[in-house]
Amino acid sequence: MRRFFLLLTFVLGIEVLAQSVVDYVNPFIGTTNFGTCNPGAVCPNGLMSVVPFNVMGSDLNVYDKDARWFSTPYEYKNSFFTGYSHVNLSGVGCPDLSSLLLMPTTGNLEVDYKKYGSTYTNEKATPGYYSNFLEKYGIKTEVSATERTSVARFTFPKGEANILLNLGEGLTNESGAMVRKVSDTEVEGVKLLGTFCYNPQAVFPIYFVMRVSKMPKTFGYWKKQRPMQGVEAEWDIYSGRYKFYTNYSREISGDDVGVYFCYDAEENEQIEVQIGVSFVSMENARQNLDAEQPTFDFEKTHQLARSKWEKDLSVVKVEGGTADQKTVFYTALYHALIHPNVLQDVNGEYPQMEGAEVLTAKGNRYTVFSLWDTYRNVHQLLTLLYPERQLDMVCTMLAMYKEHGWLPKWELYGRETLTMEGDPAIPVIVDTWMKGLRDFDVDLAYEAMCKGATTVGKDNLMRPDIDPYIEKGYIPLGFFAADASGDNSVSHALEYYIADWALSQMAEKLGKKSDAKLFYNRSMGYKNYYCKKFGTLRPICADGKFLDPFNPLQGANFEPVAGFHEGNAWNYTFYVPHDVKGLAKLMGGDKKFVEKLQMVFDKGYYDPANEPDIAYPYLFSYFCGEAWRTQKEVARLLREHFRNAPDGIPGNDDTGTMSAWAVFSMMGFYPDCPGKPTYMLTTPTFEKIELTLNEKFYPEGKLVIEKTENLPYIKSIKAGEKSLKGYVISHDELTSCGKLLYRTKE
Repeated sequence: MRRFFLLLTFVLGIEVLAQSVVDYVNPFIGTTNFGTCNPGAVCPNGLMSVVPFNVMGSDLNVYDKDARWFSTPYEYKNSFFTGYSHVNLSGVGCPDLSSLLLMPTTGNLEVDYKKYGSTYTNEKATPGYYSNFLEKYGIKTEVSATERTSVARFTFPKGEANILLNLGEGLTNESGAMVRKVSDTEVEGVKLLGTFCYNPQAVFPIYFVMRVSKMPKTFGYWKKQRPMQGVEAEWDIYSGRYKFYTNYSREISGDDVGVYFCYDAEENEQIEVQIGVSFVSMENARQNLDAEQPTFDFEKTHQLARSKWEKDLSVVKVEGGTADQKTVFYTALYHALIHPNVLQDVNGEYPQMEGAEVLTAKGNRYTVFSLWDTYRNVHQLLTLLYPERQLDMVCTMLAMYKEHGWLPKWELYGRETLTMEGDPAIPVIVDTWMKGLRDFDVDLAYEAMCKGATTVGKDNLMRPDIDPYIEKGYIPLGFFAADASGDNSVSHALEYYIADWALSQMAEKLGKKSDAKLFYNRSMGYKNYYCKKFGTLRPICADGKFLDPFNPLQGANFEPVAGFHEGNAWNYTFYVPHDVKGLAKLMGGDKKFVEKLQMVFDKGYYDPANEPDIAYPYLFSYFCGEAWRTQKEVARLLREHFRNAPDGIPGNDDTGTMSAWAVFSMMGFYPDCPGKPTYMLTTPTFEKIELTLNEKFYPEGKLVIEKTENLPYIKSIKAGEKSLKGYVISHDELTSCGKLLYRTKE
């Protein structure tokens, strides 16, 4: 019953008769196995998402946030529903957002989520829509979304019906909210969110306006608090620890507050609820709601969301392959289009980056820049398929620099969380520029990138440990963190190397020869970490000697390890995408490099959910006669780790990064080096793939990818009328050739 949608889409491999590409998307993919995706309703790159919240409470009567799922509002294997959360993150590994919990109930009013939560069945989800059936109450719930607003439709049984807005629970590490009654059918308020990845300064308010489609019989507030000492049993206004405010209609605030609307419902009566949000003001939240949902019309909103997804997903059309492969592909493309999100309100206003001012955007202002993840492939995918969006994102980064003084690292709703490492905006900007998208202030961009690359450590927000990096070419253990097990010095340096290499490429193109030489030479500093004894990169101590003892496998499965972040030496050793041949020389030549890289796959050292080694399968193709290994490993990884099932993503999707890997790989090419305008080629999954390109940027307007036989290995490739000699194609050649033809063999 509960998995009706999933039975239709992937049980027994039964092919679904799809009327559109939207019908191939399975939003339940990635909702377990720590994928941290969710099946909630959202529009492409929309600010609003509305998600079933099922991680507080369980069948085991554990009513706090489940520690295993602390970074996601939804886990497929859970079944205790406590409401719909509004504005959520997809695929992340840290908790935040997922608040404003909207819950329908029946019977006597209950506001304690431990008691009002319900199990559910009959889940259904498609892009822009989610529905379930609450067993405890006999209520059918449905939700959809616009860019900045949500709509819910609750179908009640006959009798007492309640709609609750709980402002006290959610994933956010922050507490505190205010709500006030505006009219009998409308409330407005604000809630504090933030402390993403436990950065205590990264906090921000979310403003909201909520409307119900029917006048309630009664309305009131609740607030969680302690009864006055000595009179607990005498106060009938308390339900447990919740006080009800039944004759009060001004604002109320606190750490755990909410509002309720009560009705006498007819059988199958439907009541709709709209919520508009803003990160500027309640008035802007109201303007967003007025503009995007001027009337209550659930079906219209749902169909509009669906049509937006249809338009975006139809940029790529595939033929051949199985129904499951098409579902994996289009769901991956769907996931890659959830973040970043538009931030500005319908009037163009948005909160200043790390400031108190309200500013106005000229184009789309974006937020949720998980750049340590997405600089590797998500932005390259946007550059190819949605270039106007990518340009707006680069312009957003430069606006953040003007407002805050720094390019973003991991920005969230106008605050810099400083999560993960490196200087990841640099390769994004360079990659975009190198691929011909140059309609932004290049001088400002270069200035911003150089600031991160040259400012001394004590004043450098992006690279606080840059001083030894500049002086010695590497970062020793103990400089960044006193506790060696929490020292990520090698990981930090590797990120700086790729950023500086990318910057050197742009400097060269801009005629800044001395800068190009400086940054290029820095990017070669990775060689300091190479240890011949182990054949891996190895942390260096403050005295200049390698860390001893050393185990290159230590660090797998998030085990504490000196020098590396969320991985071990094998996950990082081959992450020198800008100098693969140079690394091979260090390892003793091409043959030894290939053998060692193959060993990483054969012994299971490769982590398909880890960003630093995500491009490893494509490195084989740098070496003559070894490209078949790329084709073999990519096909195997797609088959084993990307499936039409709830655990069909190998780990955190990381705001679309794992999904973007699958999209590129299934199309038959991959951007293996951020900042380099080339792609490494592999065998496409489908017999035919047609990309509709934006003619403003790519005059050819279309790219057709075909393979003549459905065989695993590549025999030859033609780009237009040109036969390719190797397995690399430039971005310009890819977007102008019109047709990429693969001939395959056993």
